[in-house]
Amino acid sequence: MRRRALPLLILAAWLVAALAGFGPAPAAWAQTAATETAAQTAPDYATWEKDASDAEKVLADDRASNTALDEMRARIVTWRAKFLAAQSANAAQIETVKSQITAHGPAPAEGQSEAEDIATRRAALNEQLSKLQAPGIKAVEAYSRADGIIRQIDGRIRARQANELLKIWPSPINPINWPAGWAVLQQGVKTLWRETSGAWDNPARRDQLRNNLPAIALYLVFAGLLLAKGPSVMERLTTRLQRRLSVRGRTLVAAIVSLGQVLVPVFGMMLLVAAVHSSGLAGQRATALIEALPAVALIFFFARWLSGWIFGPAAVHAGVSKGNAEARFHITIIGLIFALEIFRRAFTVEVRPPLSMAAQSVWGAPLVCLVAVFLFRLGQILRRSVEARSEKEAAAFRDSLVKLIGTALMGVAVVGPAMAVIGYVNAANALVWPTVVSLALLGFTILIQRFATDIYLMITRAGEEGREALVPVLIGAVLTLAALPPLALIWGARTADLSEIWTRFSEGFAIGETRISPSILFTFVLVFIFGYMLTRLVQGALKSSVLPRTRLDKGAQNAVAAGVGYIGLFLAGLGAITAAGIDLSALAYVAGALSVGIGFGLQNIVQNFVSGIILLIERPISEGDMIEVNGQFGTVKGISVRSTWIETFDKTDVIVPNADLISGVVTNLTRGNLTGRLIIPVGVAYGSDTRKVEAILREIAEAQPLVLVNPAPGVVFSGFGADSLNFEIRAILSDVNFKLVVQTEILHQIAERFAAEGIEIPFAQRDIWLRNPEALADAAAGRRPAAAPPVPPKPEAAPAEVRPGDIHNDPYDEDDPR
Repeated sequence: MRRRALPLLILAAWLVAALAGFGPAPAAWAQTAATETAAQTAPDYATWEKDASDAEKVLADDRASNTALDEMRARIVTWRAKFLAAQSANAAQIETVKSQITAHGPAPAEGQSEAEDIATRRAALNEQLSKLQAPGIKAVEAYSRADGIIRQIDGRIRARQANELLKIWPSPINPINWPAGWAVLQQGVKTLWRETSGAWDNPARRDQLRNNLPAIALYLVFAGLLLAKGPSVMERLTTRLQRRLSVRGRTLVAAIVSLGQVLVPVFGMMLLVAAVHSSGLAGQRATALIEALPAVALIFFFARWLSGWIFGPAAVHAGVSKGNAEARFHITIIGLIFALEIFRRAFTVEVRPPLSMAAQSVWGAPLVCLVAVFLFRLGQILRRSVEARSEKEAAAFRDSLVKLIGTALMGVAVVGPAMAVIGYVNAANALVWPTVVSLALLGFTILIQRFATDIYLMITRAGEEGREALVPVLIGAVLTLAALPPLALIWGARTADLSEIWTRFSEGFAIGETRISPSILFTFVLVFIFGYMLTRLVQGALKSSVLPRTRLDKGAQNAVAAGVGYIGLFLAGLGAITAAGIDLSALAYVAGALSVGIGFGLQNIVQNFVSGIILLIERPISEGDMIEVNGQFGTVKGISVRSTWIETFDKTDVIVPNADLISGVVTNLTRGNLTGRLIIPVGVAYGSDTRKVEAILREIAEAQPLVLVNPAPGVVFSGFGADSLNFEIRAILSDVNFKLVVQTEILHQIAERFAAEGIEIPFAQRDIWLRNPEALADAAAGRRPAAAPPVPPKPEAAPAEVRPGDIHNDPYDEDDPR
């Protein structure tokens, strides 16, 4: 073991030294390489000036479309990334020059002077520093300008989107506007008929139809089978798998197979689209409608599949337990209406010329009002499912979330149609349909979390109680974070907005001259974890291989191991800070401002921490010692930095702050040695032979194997008590841990010897004197008591003998008035 531990310790020491002492070298090399790269790829400021001027002119004219603004924004974002990289130009040289300036000491105050050669050298270094800092300052300026242009573009696009949403159209419930909508339908049908008849009249198209007729027939047959029978077949297969497979794997396998309920009909719809394209009879308008069919099928069958899993037999995991069948029906209908909305958009978008505002209002409002009915009912089901179930503390948050979602659906179902009826059709569409898609995203996230939990339970072989473990909760949290970007896109956020957020996050934030970014934080965490693991490895080697072979006691070994742990954590933190390139001088002002408040708030913690270090160094107590502190008596089981763990004789744990052990009075019964004195008081009746009693007690004490011979035990005649002659046995035990055992044995032998020798162990006696016994006798006989005679004076002392009528009380009777 010693041969194995020595190389391990050498390796650990070398790694700690490398982490603490040589950590800056890789960071410096990386910084130098980045500086050289930035210098080689310096931005072309002439081209940038032209692009920036053009962008500012476009924003001032405010004539460009949103697409043009997005393209211009992409170019400016590229420039901004270059300027950010150029800000660290000459970083290594700047640090070197600053160190040289610092070496000359502080600059002289106003009115003072310094040596001419030092002043000349300081001026030259300052001039060199200014030249080195110039590229970085120029890059910072250009970065600010690019960032400002990007912000203006984003603000302009958002303002246009808001104006579009708040645009009021003619009310769809006004009959005057209905002819415009009817005209759109007529025009669309005529366009479809004209395109189809024109394609039929074309001989080339008819030849294409004739040549592709077998393939078209095959496409149609397979499409019909997949659309008509596919969903039901896959549903029956899923149900059969759920019933026949093992408990752990059936849900996951059934879920994978059940995806066929979505994929099979969508594939059938794609075959139908392929058949129409192969015929060659579809024109531009018909092609737009046909190409929308796969998306329509995907939306409908996905809603049907999702409702079956979320509100199916396992719905308890999603927080819903009542009204599942009705909820499945409403979600399926919502999916159908949303599919019709996709088909409507494909029908109306291709209209040329564009629809009038009245026609758009008439065509956009009906489906919004129809889907709102089912959304409102679904919200009611969610709320009632929570209210009907008995309240459980574990599901309180989940129930609150489900209830909140139900309330939100009911609110959207009321507000959306109202806005559409008034004329804010764009706003109504922007509110209702994103709500539907968000509801689908939420259900899909819950479903993925459930499947991931099933995989976790299958791997760990845990029961259903494992669903409430930490790992499933963390999986849910990660999936929730992953769902935030799609949710933002659903509610109108642009991809550029998300990329801007990610760019800001990647760039981090600056504290003084140090920029904190995710890469820096990742480096810090990685190096610190490595240092922490290395520290634990060294501690384990010390505890198991090195310290047990030394002459140190257990307490000293724990103190050394704890000290190595603290030093290792300090070196790990220092190495992590150095490797990440974090400049702590930037935090000096913050630390100074917070030091006073933290000092007051952590005063007790710091006091206990320092006391713990003192205990580990001075070791006035160690593990295994029997101590008494603050009225608590027990054995020390552990000493940590903040507190000490004591186990009392009734097997309860007492946590004592280390400050009490340092500042208070502590009695250590076993420190240095285990010897301790035992004192046993003994009382005998008056009239006993005191010399004989002393000899018996001495003989009993000397006969105990744990009583030391030197010094010999002694018997003390301590005095005359009220009821007994008092003696004390005083002996020194070789192991004070057996104090109670020895005391019990001595008392047993005393009782046996005294009984054999006729020595009485007294007990307290009390006399009760009745002042008027005649009155009590008359009352007992039912006669009226006579006048009470005068009270005689109380005797000076009660008679020693026991008289009839005397009552003898136990000396430990709590009701004894004396």
